[in-house]
Amino acid sequence: MRTTVLLVCLCASLALNAQTLFGWGDTDTRYPLDTPPTGLTTRTLRLTAWRGETVSAQAALHSADALGALRIEAEVEKMDGAHVEAAWVGYVMTDEFGQGCGYRPDPSAYDSSLVADALDPTPVKHVGGNATQPIWLRIDVAAHTRAGRYRGALRIEGNAFAAALPFEIEVVNRTLPPPTAWPMHLDLWQNPYAVARLCGVPLWSDAHFNAMRPAMERLAAAGQKVITTSIMDRPWAGQTYDPFASMVTRTRHIDGSWSYGYAVFDRWVAWMDSLGIRGQINCYTVVPWALTFDYFDERTARVAHVTAEPGSAAYRDYWLPFLRDFARHLRQRGWMERTHIALDERAHNQMREAFAVVKEADPAFKISGAAHYYADIEPMMDDLCLAYGEHVPDSVLARRRAQGRLTTFYTCCTEARPNLFTFSPPAESALVVWHALAANYDGYLRWAYISWPPNPQHDSRFTAWPAGDTYLFYPSGSSIRLERLIEAMQDAEKVRLLRTEFAHKPQRLRALEAAIAQCDVAGIAAQSAAALVGRIRSELHRLSRR
Repeated sequence: MRTTVLLVCLCASLALNAQTLFGWGDTDTRYPLDTPPTGLTTRTLRLTAWRGETVSAQAALHSADALGALRIEAEVEKMDGAHVEAAWVGYVMTDEFGQGCGYRPDPSAYDSSLVADALDPTPVKHVGGNATQPIWLRIDVAAHTRAGRYRGALRIEGNAFAAALPFEIEVVNRTLPPPTAWPMHLDLWQNPYAVARLCGVPLWSDAHFNAMRPAMERLAAAGQKVITTSIMDRPWAGQTYDPFASMVTRTRHIDGSWSYGYAVFDRWVAWMDSLGIRGQINCYTVVPWALTFDYFDERTARVAHVTAEPGSAAYRDYWLPFLRDFARHLRQRGWMERTHIALDERAHNQMREAFAVVKEADPAFKISGAAHYYADIEPMMDDLCLAYGEHVPDSVLARRRAQGRLTTFYTCCTEARPNLFTFSPPAESALVVWHALAANYDGYLRWAYISWPPNPQHDSRFTAWPAGDTYLFYPSGSSIRLERLIEAMQDAEKVRLLRTEFAHKPQRLRALEAAIAQCDVAGIAAQSAAALVGRIRSELHRLSRR
């Protein structure tokens, strides 16, 4: 192992090489591929972490000449239990916000470019000339780590180039609970069907579950609280490249009776449970975008379809037997209390009629969904998710919380900012969580975690919506966007703990609340995400010092 003195000397000599730049940058910047990075430093990077926290940093390399195959590695000295990972930051095609929502079949109509976002922990990569190569450093501090300062290094080694950057991490005398204990309600929708297609594995096979594991383990580390399930075929009318199929089967027998199969649903939920995602089970949907429902007709030995509007006799005849049997099955599995019948952006009258059938089937069913605020609908929803900026009376938020009901918000293709597109500033991924705190919401929802387009590793554009709207995790691994979101989820848990601690320290509590309040809609519109998040995090770190 090289000593810190040697590391500093090596980096100091690097600064004299006009052909090659290598230094610490910041996590707020997406470094352009074809532009030498500015503002880099070779001085020791200083990080601060609680026990049990994940912290990140970013470095950048630029060389006029091709450097060939390079290996990256990172380590921290004498820190028991730490997981340290260095990942190459990959470039992916993105576009622009444009009109936001709406199909964009012609990519040439939008300004497209390469943007740094995908993280790839593969140790070796070929680095060409006249190009910038960012590197992402992630350090998972174990919950049992002793408070103190620890030294580490990020190293690059190859035949044509070798260098190292020193860093120091101060672990403070505070402990972050595990993600399963964070009350901030994160709901990123999963699409298992995309993984099966891209990885070329049979749907619901052991190979399929193995292929999904990296994505879902990182999702669990983010504090995810919801398992996304589909209880009908194409609940969103096939809006994604890989449509959601039904995780339950329906058979109508010759005598007119029904039977249902739950093998896929059960395996998916139990597997997600095993990864630590043990919160809500959201079942989509009784109100799809296209009101057509399928089943296997034993009489004709074919798949048949029913088209039925909520409130009609045909709708009730289709859904009521299923929901009653589903409730029975959920109770057998011990999942009834966790299960929510979920919907997404449906009309007021459709929701009222559908909710009536759900509650007739079993009053114990919970209901969740993304919907506008309707005073008569809101009391029926155990988890109500509202669009960014939609006003809800403070008294309603307080009542819902007292009743144990969740109120969250979401962003989608409507909001130019803050958002999590591949062209969005990285700090906006953190800003959405800070806004949840400022607006007194219980959490944040985004509709797509891994609804991959045809070639997600290289092109984040889709035929509908701004680039990156459909996913946060790549086939190679995490993303800058996801890591910044995890950072903010950790900060939200720190805020919760500090609010309790500061109950009898009014001056500190006022300072904390004043910092958070900057993330209301007006504050977000008035300044850059990087400046806003940076200022609030600095105040959080200051206040957390005992």
